[in-house]
Amino acid sequence: MSKINQAIYEIQSLDTLANENRWVNRLHPLVKLWVTILYIGITVSFPKYNLSGLLVMAVYPVILFVVGEISFKDSVRRLRLVLPVVCAVGIFNPLFDKDIVTHFGSLAVSGGVLSMITLMLKGILTVLAGYLLIVSTTIEKICYALRLLHLPKLFVTQVLLIYRYLSVLLAEANRVTQAYALRAPGQKGVHFKVWGSLAGQLLLRSMDRAENLYESMCLRGYEGEFYYGSRIKLRAADMGYLLVWTAAFLVLRFFLCWK
Repeated sequence: MSKINQAIYEIQSLDTLANENRWVNRLHPLVKLWVTILYIGITVSFPKYNLSGLLVMAVYPVILFVVGEISFKDSVRRLRLVLPVVCAVGIFNPLFDKDIVTHFGSLAVSGGVLSMITLMLKGILTVLAGYLLIVSTTIEKICYALRLLHLPKLFVTQVLLIYRYLSVLLAEANRVTQAYALRAPGQKGVHFKVWGSLAGQLLLRSMDRAENLYESMCLRGYEGEFYYGSRIKLRAADMGYLLVWTAAFLVLRFFLCWK
């Protein structure tokens, strides 16, 4: 399977997970969005040396992975390109902060090493929180929640179109590369001399497809904002989920892990 086909398959897999009939998926999208934003905000607010507090905050993704029956192995595989970049954020901290701040037995740990591990853990936890939101909520419901927060409809529409038609662009790119491969048998990859022409062809094909899509949208009554489905009502389970996690985050941050 080519890399483009693999990317299309991964997008379709995420859509399939988001449309499954699990209890996490059935929660109100605004509640899940708010809990995710709150979790990310509290996680990044920990001091740079408070590693123990961050370890406790890992309870949120762990519980969602277990109770929501989401495969952690597949999650790591899908995030294999993002996690190393996130972990590299504080890689130079040990070079600038060499003061010893704690000891693990006979091993002295400098502030740079501790802050590097803390930054890495912050990045991993926030990325996992965003991933859990995506695999449990469709893009339409996420955009619906964003509109409930009164974000500009232009911004929300752009988010929806970019995500929804990314697979269309990838499919067009796949057709172009397959056509090139048929005309250049035995050649590995695309020769750099034709990169410009292929990119131009992809741009023109994308513009034509975008024009057709826009005309189709207008014919179906599009007036500047999408219809995200019927209004979703808040249930007692949604409010309970929100209150429980909000209280848990505040307790973990300000009472159990105050350092």
